[in-house]
Order: sequence, then C-alpha cells, then structure tokens
Amino acid sequence: MPNERLRAAIAAGGWTHEALGRKVGVDPKSVERWVNKDRVPRQAAALRAAELLGEDVHALWPALRQPRRARAISPELVALYPRRADLPIAAYIELFAQAREQIDVLVYAGVFLHEGYPRLNELLEERAAAGCAVRIAVGDADSSAVQQRGQEEQFGHGIESRSRLALMHYRPLITVPGVQVRTHATTLYNSVYRADDQMLVNGHVLGVNAYGAPVWHLRRVEDGGLFDTYAASFDAVWSTTQTVEE
Repeated sequence: MPNERLRAAIAAGGWTHEALGRKVGVDPKSVERWVNKDRVPRQAAALRAAELLGEDVHALWPALRQPRRARAISPELVALYPRRADLPIAAYIELFAQAREQIDVLVYAGVFLHEGYPRLNELLEERAAAGCAVRIAVGDADSSAVQQRGQEEQFGHGIESRSRLALMHYRPLITVPGVQVRTHATTLYNSVYRADDQMLVNGHVLGVNAYGAPVWHLRRVEDGGLFDTYAASFDAVWSTTQTVEE
C-alpha cells in the first residue's frame, strides 16, 4: 500500500525522488520504496526527510512511534525506546491514570509533562483523592548538581530555568492532601516516572538532553529485580529532599 501522506508532502514541496534522496543521503530507489511500498526508513533518514518536507516524522511513518520489543533479557523489561522523544505523552498519562497506590516522579525539570498535558495537576489531585500517594521531586535550581548538568548538556542556565518552571507548575499541589512536592540536589543518573508496579526510566547521557536519551519501561514481576533497583534509587534521593514551602 502506498504512503499517500508522504507522496503528497513530496509533491507539495516540489521534490523529486532523486532530489530528496540526494539531500537525505539515500538512493532515489529507497525514496521510491518509501512512497510506493510504504517502507519505513531508518530513524536518521526519516528525521532528515521529515525536516526537509516540513512534516512531523510520526505523521509520515506512524510505525516509528512503536517501541522496540525488548529481547528476553529480563522479564521486567516491557519495552525500550531509543529516545524519550519517541514516547508519546499519552504513555505517561495513561500510566499515572491507572495508579491506585503510588505515583513517584523524580526529575530535574521534566516540564514536557505539563507542556504536553496541561491537566497533569488535576490528574494527580484526582489520584491523590482516590487514595494514591504522590511524591514529586524536582531539581533544586540553585544546587551545584543542576548547574553541572546544564554545563554537561551544553544547555547553560536553561536547565536551571526549567527546574524553576517545573516547581512553579507543581506548586499548586503543595497543599493537596496526599501529594508531596520537594526539591533535591543530587546527581541524577536517571529520571523516574513510577505508577504502582510500572515505571518509565529515562536514562541520562553525558552531553545529551534528556529528550534524546533512551527510556525503558519496567514492570515489577519479582523481588530484587530491575524495578526494585530503581524504586530504591528513588527512595534514596527522596530521603535527601527538601520540603517546598507554601
């Protein structure tokens, strides 16, 4: 079946298969297969082509949204996403919405959640009202750890500003029963988003913004496994946190 969305984008931009292939760095026959046989290009080629065409890469190739199924390395590893940007916001929201006992968020900023889902605070309030314990830990913008991360990611003061913005987003929850909002000054090796026995872990990579680093989806199935390792890491950070004043 042809990829009609791609065909239309190529035509609208006045591209030929040869010209697009040359700019992307692939053979024109590959572009022809993308169009006529709905072949899915490699991630790098797809991103470059979408940029040239002025289109959303997932609109052109929806299959790129799908996580790679994890090999049978661990029964707790549900899926692996090469980049956080490959994971739709809906995945986080669905995870939190299903929580019945516990929601934990450990980040330096993570403002993409509020930016992508403005009702996040309302959702967390609803879960807390239903008896779910909610713990939010964001980075202390004045800490050396956050400032160091900005330098490592070549993001400068951007991460500090985003940490302050994250705290501003979460501040209305400070007085909500069942919700705790705190700041931390630890070196953050991973961002953690937990809902009961499921967890999304966003690895941190030196010199790479968090949205370009991988995410693994874990489900707790055994004691002492991967899930418990990251849960214990959250608790270790939580023990060092500072309460945010009203």
